[in-house]
This record gives sequence, structure tokens and C-alpha cells, in this order.
Amino acid sequence: MRTDQCLALAKQHHLAGDLAAAHQLYETVLADEPANADVMFRLGVLGLQCATYDEALGWLDRAIGLAPRETRYRFARGQVLYAAGRLAGAIDTYRALLAFDATSADLWFALAGALQSNGDLRGAAAAYESAAALDPSQVDALNNLGNCQRQLGESERAQDAYRRALAVQPNHSNALTNLGTLLQENGQLDAAIELLATALQSAPDSPTCLLNLGVACCANRQFDDAVLLLTRTLELEPRFPEAAYNLGNALHALGRRREAQAQYRHAVTLDPLHADAHNNLGNVSKELGEYKAAADAFDAAIRARPGFVAAYNNAGNLMRTLRRTTDAEALFEAALAVDPRHSASHNNLGNVLKDCGALDEGIAHYRRAIESDPDNVVAHSNLAYALTFQAEDGAAVLEECRRWSAQHETPLRERRLPHTNDRTPTRRLRIGYVAADFRDHCQSLFTVPFFSHHNHEQFEIFCYASVERPDDLTRRLAGYANVWRDVRELDDEHLAQQIRADGIDILIDLAMHMADGRPLLFARKPAPVQVAWLAYPGTTGIEAIDYRLTDPHLDPLNAAGTPGTSDSHYTERSVRLPDSFWCYDPLTDEPAVNALPALTSETFTFGCLNNPCKLTDRTLAMWSAVLREVTQARLLLMAPAGNAHQNLARRVEAQGIDMQRVSFVPFQPRADYLRTYHQIDLGLDTFPYNGHTTSLDSLWMGVPVVTRVGATAVGRGGLTQLANLGLDELAANSDDEFVRTAVELAKDRPRLADLRQHLRPRMEQSPLMDGARFARHVETAYRQMWQAWCAQ
Repeated sequence: MRTDQCLALAKQHHLAGDLAAAHQLYETVLADEPANADVMFRLGVLGLQCATYDEALGWLDRAIGLAPRETRYRFARGQVLYAAGRLAGAIDTYRALLAFDATSADLWFALAGALQSNGDLRGAAAAYESAAALDPSQVDALNNLGNCQRQLGESERAQDAYRRALAVQPNHSNALTNLGTLLQENGQLDAAIELLATALQSAPDSPTCLLNLGVACCANRQFDDAVLLLTRTLELEPRFPEAAYNLGNALHALGRRREAQAQYRHAVTLDPLHADAHNNLGNVSKELGEYKAAADAFDAAIRARPGFVAAYNNAGNLMRTLRRTTDAEALFEAALAVDPRHSASHNNLGNVLKDCGALDEGIAHYRRAIESDPDNVVAHSNLAYALTFQAEDGAAVLEECRRWSAQHETPLRERRLPHTNDRTPTRRLRIGYVAADFRDHCQSLFTVPFFSHHNHEQFEIFCYASVERPDDLTRRLAGYANVWRDVRELDDEHLAQQIRADGIDILIDLAMHMADGRPLLFARKPAPVQVAWLAYPGTTGIEAIDYRLTDPHLDPLNAAGTPGTSDSHYTERSVRLPDSFWCYDPLTDEPAVNALPALTSETFTFGCLNNPCKLTDRTLAMWSAVLREVTQARLLLMAPAGNAHQNLARRVEAQGIDMQRVSFVPFQPRADYLRTYHQIDLGLDTFPYNGHTTSLDSLWMGVPVVTRVGATAVGRGGLTQLANLGLDELAANSDDEFVRTAVELAKDRPRLADLRQHLRPRMEQSPLMDGARFARHVETAYRQMWQAWCAQ
């Protein structure tokens, strides 16, 4: 075969991708023509394609030695250096070539790519501009220019570069995608989705285009669309961890937790170092109640990304759920060691410290959370609620709640819409209840007896439930509603729209500033009349909430029968139910009341099973005085193991109480918790925040509670309960009276034994457990509220 035929065949094989055959034929030609620089150049290009870079450079250097003025040989050498990661050499090569010919758009483009890879974004942007100026059709130069400017933080210039690229080639999928994702980062979701959808039309089987559009749909809460797009992505590219991760996010947002969990697991199988997927796997596993799997996932997230603040936080919240407060505290502190101004970490650490009874320290962290992020509405609500545990008058709480309203409610006021509800005063009303605790939770001890007695002829009952794990009580409560909506996946704005669409007349908040409350929903004023009830009988500070339910004992009228001074502590109008703010049902007859333990024991047991955050120094000082008078008595308290136990023990001892006389029980399942009252002879209440549910539980178990009456609604809960039982004499109006009452009752064993045997039936016959009576009173209040709105 002649040499020219051999060379033609070599080129043919080269173009066809048969590189091995081409290499052999080129060398055959070179054996006949040892000085053929063009063949050496082609062998260099072939080496570039085969990633044998040193061999490629050898051939190109020989070619350049034979033809030193042949720029394409030097250009190829620059390409080999770039591919080999020898960026400085590539940059020098391209610059040297540009010194001879600065009019080559291809050279400027190559230099720009090398500079970009070398981290010189400013130089790369200038080179891309030069390439585009020399060849305005260089769409890739304009697209990459946008990428450099984006990385430099020059968002508007990047947008301009992408738009210039699209002006040349409107269906350029990369420029469409880059502009779309940039607009998404800037919060322009609708425009972003339009561009990303156009990119997908240009490249309908591109996994990257599908992924980006799916992520944008997720960000725009179009979760069903996102699931379809991301599922298609994985069909085309099953080993795409980002697609599996984002599909998990979309499924999670739709409440399809088990499917989401499977996708997160798929993502970490494909990429074991995908920290975000591990983190979200932990979140969904926690929601499913699979705590060991959740802990393992959070650990994996932190190993994959040391200093991963979100994973530390999530792991800390899991430990808090498991009552492992020492571990929780350590995890939140680890997050703050990484980012000392991380608002969520301060908030979460505040929660743990409050749980442990370190209320002042907890409040300090809530304040730091707000200082770090004034828009952290959860931390601000936690602060407002925490202040109720230490405030002996309502002024401090009201002041903080007003600050909450100024920060979080004021921006929403101008977006409120007028209500068009039918103003017929006597018509059947639509009542909506909003809560996350329609489940096995202490709130159900009050919602069950109330909801089960609602008058459905006069009131149509809607429940808006954000329950993480529904249970038998969820299903029971759902049976009392005319309409039950699972709204956990709806944000406040969409939930407000749903409530308006349902035509709710009166909307009741059952959580206020407590955990999982939705105060920003109520701040949007989705219903014409809004009411606060149940979580705690204080103020929300939210101007959009019109009324709060209370009673004459929590908020006494003055001598003239008009609202008393306490009404000035609330932004809401107070509506006093005739008997009690609470209507209670223990939801069980077990365990039964036992005989007074002191009758068969030499030791008398005082007890308080309230959360440690209620055990203020003022409370402990009163208890210390009681124990000094009743020398054979011991004290039984509740605190989780670890820091909470140790912290409380130090504070108890600091008030002069001998720790040999104090014992602790942990938080327990409800049946075991109630059985703990079998060990207690007499309950001691907390101040300035009385026991509420805990005191009702104590009374149900035959254990009377001596209470200290305060000036706030939360400090008068014990009085309400005792007054409705005809036991006002157990409510003390001073510290000395509290001590005297507790000591006298502790010494009167016959009276205590009699109270123990008759308290349960006494409760059952009182307004505290008369669900029908309570429902009538609340419904009368609703009707009066409605008529007032109709008359406006």
C-alpha cells in the first residue's frame, strides 16, 4: 500500500473512532516518512483522546520542532496540558499564541477555560468577553462568561451574559438552565420554571434539565410535578444521586415518608458522602419513629461533612425527643462552636436548658437566637412562652408579645383580605380548630370531652391537623369533626387560603406560642373571628386574634362586676366562661386511686410531677419551708436523667433542702406516670406558673394540691381547679399561707385520707369534667362573638 493510501486509511479509522488501528497506520506512515510533522501532530491528538498525555506531548514537541510556526500544533499542545491538569503550562501556551494572533476567538475561548479551571474567574471572564467580541456567535463563550460572573457574585451581569447567549441561540439548553437556576436563587421562581421548562423542551431526555426543573418545582411547592420530573430523571439515569435526593425531598414534602426514606437511602448508596441526603434520611426516619435509624443517619451526615450545623441540630432535636438532654445539649453546643451566631442552634439549646429547669439560661439563648436572626419566629415565640414561667405579673410577657407582633405580624397586615362571610347572626357557623397535637398528647384530655359534645346542628366543625404521626386518638378526634384536614404539608399562606376557601367563621388557636404552633397563620387573619384557647391562658400579643377564653378565677372581675385589672395584660378581649377554662377527661379509669400511703408508712411524701422549668427558686424556697416544718417528709420530683436531674438537684440543695430527702422519677408513659401518684400523699404546686394538666391528673388520682395564687392567669390555674371542686381553702394568697396550709394538711392524715377517696368522684361531678356543660358555655361564647362581628 502506498504511503498516501496508508495515511488516508489512518485518517478514516481516526474519524470513525478506531483509535488503535489509526495509531498503527500513522506509525506505518511515519516509518516511511520520519519527518512528517502532520502525522506526528495527529499522533499527538490521538494521545490526547486516549489520555496518554506524556506520549501526546512527545509527538507534538517533535512536530513543533519540525514546523515551529504551525500554530495549530502549539494549540494542540495547550489542549493536552489543559487535559492533563497542567493548567499553568496551558495558560502560558495560549498566551504565547495570542501574542502572535490576538484575533482568534478559539484561542481566547481556550485561555478562558484554562483560567476558569485555575480559579482566575476575573481573568476568565475577560477572556470569554474577548472570544465573544471576536465571534458574536460564540454561545458557549457567553454562557461560560455568565458562569464566571455568577461565581464572582455579579448576578445582574451573569443574567445579561446568559440573555446574550439566548439572543444568539434561543434554545441553548445550558444557557436556559443556567439563567433559570440563577433566577431561582434570586427568588424569581415562576420565571425560573418557565426557562427550565424551555430548556427541557430543547433537551427532553437530559437528566440535568429534568433535575433542575424538578428542583425548581419543589422550591415552588409544585411537589406532584417535581415527583414526575425526578422519577423520569432516575429512569434515564438510575445512578444519579442528586436526582434520588431531590425526589426524596419532593416525596417528603407530600407526606409520603416511606417512599422518601427509600429515595434518600438510594442517594446515599450511590454517594456515601452525600451529607444532605444522610441528614434528610435522619429527619424522615425520626418522623417515622425509627429513632435508631435517624441517629445513624445524622452521625453519617456529620462524618461526611464535619461541621455540618444542620445535622448537629437535627441530631440534638432527636436526643431531646428521646429525653437524652445531656447529649442534646452537647450537640447544640457543637453546632454553635462551628457557627456562634447560628440562630436555630441557640433556640434549640434554649429549649433543652428550659427542659432542664435552667430557665434563665434558656431565655438568654432565645434572646441570642433573635439577635442573630430577628425573623426567627419560632425562637421569638419560645421566648414569649418561656417568660410566662418566671413573670409574676403580666407586663413583661405582654411587652414581649407586642414586640413579637411588631416584628412578625406587622408585615402581614397589608396583605389581609376582607371577609365576605354571610353575616346572618343566627345561622349555622363554621368553626375551625388548628393544632399539631390531635394525638396521644395532654391536649387531647381537653379536646375529647369538648369536641364530643359539640352541637353539630348549630356548628359545623373543621379540624386543621398538623399531626406528625397520627394514632388512635387522632382517629377518635377526627370522628368528632364534620371536616378533617391533614394540613401538615401546607405552609401558613396555603393553609390560610384553605381556611378562607372553607368559609370558616370562627378560627381557634390551640397552641399559641407553644411548640408546633402556627401564629403566623393567625397573623394572616384567614377568618373574621379568631380565638385563643387551651395551650395556656395568657396573651398571644397577636392583634389578629380577637378573643381569649378564660374564667372568673383566672381573670377575676372587680367589685362592680366589670373586667378587672388583669384584662390590661392581654391584646385579646377576654371572654369568661362561667365555670372553668378547662374541661378534663383523663381518658382512662386506670390506675385506680389507692389508699393514702402515709397511713402505712413512717414517711410522708410531698410530690410535684411538673416540668422542671416550672420549679423556680421562689417555688423551691416555699417547699423548703414546708419540709422544715414536716421533718419526717420527703419530696418526689420528676426530671429526665442527665443534666436536667443534676441541675435541679443543685438548685434544690441551694434552697436548703437535704438531698437525702429528695427522689426523682423520669418522664414516663402516661399509665406509669399516673401510677406514680400512688407514692404521693400531698401535691405541692409551682409558682408563678401553676400546674395545669399535672394538677388535674393529681386530683384525679386522689392527691390534693396546695397551690399558691398569683397575679397572672397561669398563676391562678390551681385556684380555678380547686374552686370548681369546692376546695378554695387549699389556695394560698401568700408564701406564708402556702407553707401553713401544706403543713396543716400534712399533719391531718384523716382529712387527707378522706380527700383521697372522694376526690375522683368529686371531680366527675364537677364542672371540671362536665363536657356537655362546658361545650354549651363555649358555644354560647362563639355565638356572642359572631353576633358582635355581624353587628360591626
